[in-house]
Amino acid sequence: MLPIQRQNEYLYPVPKFDLKKTDIKDFDTELKGFHDLFSDCFQRSESRDHFLKYMAGQFSDLERKSIEPIALAVEEGNVRAMQRFVSDTPWDDYNIGIKYRSLANDDIGSPNGALIFDESGFVKKGDDSIGVGRQYCGTIGKVDNCQVGVFAAYASETGYSLVDKRLFIPSKWFSDEYEVRRKKCNLPEDIVFKTKPQLAVEMLGALAEEKILPFRYVLADSIYGESLDFIHAVESLPDMTYMVAVSSNTLCWLRRPMTMLKKYKWGGEMKTRTILADTRQNPITVETLAKNTNNFFWYRREVSEGTKGPIAYEFTKRRIILSNSGLPQREVTLLIRRTIGAGKESYSFFICNASSSMKLKHLVWLSGMRWAIEQCFEETKTELGMDHYEVRKFMGWHHHIQTSMMAHFFLWHLKIRMGKKSTVHYAVAA
Repeated sequence: MLPIQRQNEYLYPVPKFDLKKTDIKDFDTELKGFHDLFSDCFQRSESRDHFLKYMAGQFSDLERKSIEPIALAVEEGNVRAMQRFVSDTPWDDYNIGIKYRSLANDDIGSPNGALIFDESGFVKKGDDSIGVGRQYCGTIGKVDNCQVGVFAAYASETGYSLVDKRLFIPSKWFSDEYEVRRKKCNLPEDIVFKTKPQLAVEMLGALAEEKILPFRYVLADSIYGESLDFIHAVESLPDMTYMVAVSSNTLCWLRRPMTMLKKYKWGGEMKTRTILADTRQNPITVETLAKNTNNFFWYRREVSEGTKGPIAYEFTKRRIILSNSGLPQREVTLLIRRTIGAGKESYSFFICNASSSMKLKHLVWLSGMRWAIEQCFEETKTELGMDHYEVRKFMGWHHHIQTSMMAHFFLWHLKIRMGKKSTVHYAVAA
């Protein structure tokens, strides 16, 4: 389940979570102490009690960790009361987030921390749950009826945790056809359609403005890496380095082509536009560049890949000029990863805004850091029931996901508080 740590990392190997039940004494008392920190985020004592019981249920051995089984299993649990608490009762969500990320900073904050953005799908039946629809679900690798959340995770040399979330709501949910469903799900009227990259930008801006969690790196999958809004948001932060995946058909040049202004007449007025000075200098795809790169430039490195264990790849880096609408744009470093074996080679592509002096081992390290958010999804779903919920309302989704995130972090806190060190299994030196 857990990845093998990498040796000779550029800065640090992210530790794995290896706490066992036998390592913990007086778990209930520690959980109570954790919840006491959030007591002022709820107006009534009943809500504070439900908050503790609900998270306690997430740590239980229940096969299904949705509201009803949890309420029936915990002492003096009440199904209807807990349903109201999760879906309808107001929480001080803002202060919960501030307190939670402050605790995360105390335990895993680092000047060299990485903020990682990715999405996770939750397969659902029916069409009444907020934001549900037929869309790609990465959890099962295909299009299905599901909800999709966009998440921000934080990783450092001390650990990793989910630190923020947004529910992606498809555009059709904002049509007249869905008006009744929006009301049933209590979707706030000020919520408007936003793409997944726009939701990530929203979280990035909020986390940067808070100045609670320090981070030096921003990492993301191709849906965010190919969004100019997302890239511009990262580039607006001082001294920030990003490493984002891009698709194989991303267009680029190895040398910046010359451009010129061309005059033309439109609507009776003379206008100008920028064009390539030499139309024969067409951009090429990064896949074409990869396939035409001599073996001399490829370096073999062994990295960790989550459940797959250590895998050997070959890497190369090139400075490229990205193409946008057929014109040269910003210069970036392209990292290419290719598989090794007798079968057909496959490639993965990443771009980074670091200077050309950044070493290959640094780039390879950054490209592999995204496993931390994948581990967050794996652990919160398999161990804490993050995907077991049956709530339909907007507030209910956010409250359930928030408690799942906090439960996951609480386990990391126990590991760190106890000074428990991970058993380190090293990969081949990079």
